[in-house]
Parts: sequence; C-alpha cells; structure tokens
Amino acid sequence: MRFLLAVGALAVALPAQAADDGGAALNALVRARLAEEGGEPAAALSALTAVSSLAPELPGVRGRMLEQAIQAGDLASARAAALRLWTAGDRRFDAQLVLMVDAMRRSDWKAAREYMAGRNAKAGADTIARLILPTINAWIDVGAREKLPERHLLAAAGQTRPEPALSLQVALVQIATQRAGEAATLTDGITLTDRTSQLVGLRLAATLDKAGERGAAERLRGRIALASGQREDPMLLLPDQPVSTPRAGAAQWLGLLADGLARTPNGGSKVPLLFARAAHWLNDQDWAVRATLVEALDRNGQQAEAMALLGTGRTVLPPVLAMRRAELMADAGDLPGAAKLAESAAADDKPPRSLLVRLADIARRADDPKATARAYERLDAALGDDEGDRSLRGTLLIARAELLLQAGDWDAAEPLMEKAVKLRPDDASILNFAGYSALERRKDVKQSLARIEAAWAQEPQNASITDSLGWAYFLTGSADDAVTMLEKAQRGEPDNAVIVEHLGDAYWQAGQKFQARYNWRAAALLAEAEMATRLEAKLRDGLTPANTAP
Repeated sequence: MRFLLAVGALAVALPAQAADDGGAALNALVRARLAEEGGEPAAALSALTAVSSLAPELPGVRGRMLEQAIQAGDLASARAAALRLWTAGDRRFDAQLVLMVDAMRRSDWKAAREYMAGRNAKAGADTIARLILPTINAWIDVGAREKLPERHLLAAAGQTRPEPALSLQVALVQIATQRAGEAATLTDGITLTDRTSQLVGLRLAATLDKAGERGAAERLRGRIALASGQREDPMLLLPDQPVSTPRAGAAQWLGLLADGLARTPNGGSKVPLLFARAAHWLNDQDWAVRATLVEALDRNGQQAEAMALLGTGRTVLPPVLAMRRAELMADAGDLPGAAKLAESAAADDKPPRSLLVRLADIARRADDPKATARAYERLDAALGDDEGDRSLRGTLLIARAELLLQAGDWDAAEPLMEKAVKLRPDDASILNFAGYSALERRKDVKQSLARIEAAWAQEPQNASITDSLGWAYFLTGSADDAVTMLEKAQRGEPDNAVIVEHLGDAYWQAGQKFQARYNWRAAALLAEAEMATRLEAKLRDGLTPANTAP
C-alpha cells in the first residue's frame, strides 16, 4: 500500500517534468522497493537517493532514506537525511539519535545537547527517550566539562530508590570527572538486581581498576558473580573494557538498551538495530557494542554484515565472539570452516562450559562425530555434582550414546543410556530415548515398553513420546492400542513422516488396509531416501517383515 501511495504521489510531484525524468524516478522507486524487500539496504539507499534527486518533494522519501542508511551503517547518508527531516520540522526519534551521535563524534557538545532537547515536548510520553535522556545528557555534560554531570541521573531517580544500573552510571560519570574515590564509595552500596546492572557493573569494575580503585573493583566483581549465579551469559564472557570517555559512556549505554530491546518478546528488529548502530558509530572498539550490533543485524536478516563485523583482521576475537562467528559461518553453509573455528575458540584448557556446548552443536551440524564426542567429553569433565550439573550430565550421556548408535555401536551406547537412566530416573526425555532406542533394535522389549510408558505418563502431550509408546504397542502386538496412540501422535505432529509411517503400519496390522495405504502415501510426500524406498515397497507389496518401519 505504501508503495502504491508513493507512486501516486510521484505522479503529482512531477507534473512538469519530462517523461524520461518521470520514468527514471519511477524506475528508481521500484528498485528501492525491491531492494528494501530483498534486505539490501545499501542498494535501497542508492535508489532512494536517485528518487530524491529527481523528485525532492516526494513524501516519505527522506524518512525511508534515513531508515535504509541506518540499516546499511552509512552514517554520512543517515546524517544528511536526518538533518533534512529535522530542519523541516520532522523531529522523529531516529533522526534525533543520529544527529546526537554525529555531534558527539565531532565533540560538539552544544549541538548534542540541543538535539537531545529538541523533542522535549514529546519526551514525557516517549518511553524510549526516557530511557536514554538522563544517561546521554550526563555524558554530554562530561564532554562539555559541566559541573556535576551526574545530576541528570540523580534527577531521573527522583524520590524513589534509583535503579542499580543508573546508580552504576553515576559512578562511571564520577570516575570520568576524576572523582574515583566518590565512585568507589557509591559502588560499595549498590545492590545488583538484574542482568543490566550486572553488565554495567562489569564495565564499572574495569573502570575502577584503571582508576586505581582495585579493592572496590574486586568487591564489585564478587557481587556480580553472586548475582549472576555463575551464569555463562555471552555478554558476561567478554573482556573487561573500561569506560572513560563521553563517547564510550554513551556507547555502552545505548548498546545495553539495544540488547534489552532485542530481548523483548515479539519485539521488532528495527529499534534494536537503531540503538546498536548508534552505539557502534560512537565506539567501534567496544566488544560489547560490537556483539550487540552483530545480534541486531542477524535478527534483521543481515547475516553477511553480522559476520563481517567479526571478520578475522589484525585484532584477535575474544573466544565468545569467535564462537559466534563460527555459528554464523555454519548458518551460511560453511560447516567445515565453522567446526575448525569453533574448536579454536574453545581451545583453552578450561573454557566456559557454554562454549563447549556451542562447539558440540557446531560439530554435530558439521557431521563430525569425533569432534562432537570430544566436546561432550570435555563438557562432562567440567561438570560438578549439583542438581543442574547432574541434569546436564544425563543429557550429555544420552547425546554421547546417540553418536555411538549412529555409528552402529549398541554395545558401547547401552551402558551410557543405563547410566543416564540411573542418574535421572524421572526424566521423560531420557526414559523415552533409552526405551525407544532399545525398542528399535528389539532389545528387552518389556523393559523398553515400561520406560516409554513412564515417560508418557509424565508428558502425555508430547507427540514424540506418544509415537514411541504407540510403536511399542505395535511391536508387542497390541494393534488397537497402537492405532489409538499413533493417531494422537499424528494429531500433535501431522507433518512428521516417521509418525505418519508408524500409523500406517499400525493400521495395516489392525486390518485397516485402506487407511494404511493412505498414510503411506502421505508419508511418501515427506520422506527422504531410505524411508521413501521402504514406503514404495509397502505400497506395492503391503506390510512385510522386511519393510516394517524400524
């Protein structure tokens, strides 16, 4: 609809233009639209620039240019579009943010302050603006050498108890204005209550270290570890980087906001990308900012640019970002390269456990059983004996058993599954896997059936477990029970070829041969290689011991 309106507006905007000019503008508008829909912001920006030169009064073009420039990471074009919008009275938030960033990059604190005040009439109802104004204004005042720049943050807290993340920002501002002692005292009284405060706390700890307040830094790190519960959040695994300049201060806050906005359920991708771009334009040496922009680009469908940000240049990537690059490479189809990089990223003697989990996932995707097994073994060796680690160990035992089963080594896989069942006797997924794996190979059918029944009793809505139980009934000769269960499983996952085939076999065993053939034909539409051959034989010969599903 917006495109059709633009075409109509173009016709009005060019009444006196030559026909070839009008045709060129329309051509450029179509190219822009196609590039926007194809996720090519640089090409869209180029085409919109052509439209703007041919039809400068066409409504909406400047706004679209600004949006595409932000997506493309073209600050010069974003600034030009934002300035035209701002001058024309269109005080939109993305224009305000781009112009503020440009002013801070030029150390024009007066202009930066004016841009931040340029939407004050609307800011009272603007949640996003309220998130950035106190902190950004404080850092602008640091750059302008104003007295007590933290007053903006203190005023935002009002009479209520201040948010810990904002209190930590106060301490950062105090250090930036040569008041490290005050910052250390303030820091000791701050309780970390959420992920954002933990992330700001890490930056503050590094900044306190640089300012000579090592005791306060270590005490803060101890509270961060306690508050995070030793979670291996990727952002918490990044190298410590102090925040000591106005641009770095504004960048770390905008990056945190981008990260938080990206985690909002059902949120879009454009606003997190706007904040992440602004942060990166202010400080492209900040690892946390770079990590946030990578995620924002990936979420916006710009995977190639996300991977380019983690390119192998002169600077060695931190392990957690090297692992992220490996994941992006795997997503792009370079599985051998991804597996090699992932092993390198987790090469330390004691890497974070989360990196080993991610390494195993990439190795599995690359169909490298040996590398996957090595990752599982290293992860198992890193586990303790608390409840969470016992649960993870059970999952690891099953994962290792699955690798052995894929290699046809039942004798080596069976003890791992038995150990997992003993470790997690009430875990439905473990019971189902152990029972079904044995059932497939016709091993101890009675025990396998009992395990699957126990799993199903815990998760009766789980289509995979329901299928396992139905197939167990099939193998033990309970055709009617098998049909009942497998019909339920198919309702849960109607496009699962394995379930559809199983139900077809059960129908045949129950004497419902028309229904059996119907299901086999449906499964054939979803089947791959080996299953397709088996289904062809069933449709030709009916169900036989040779073509029964495994």
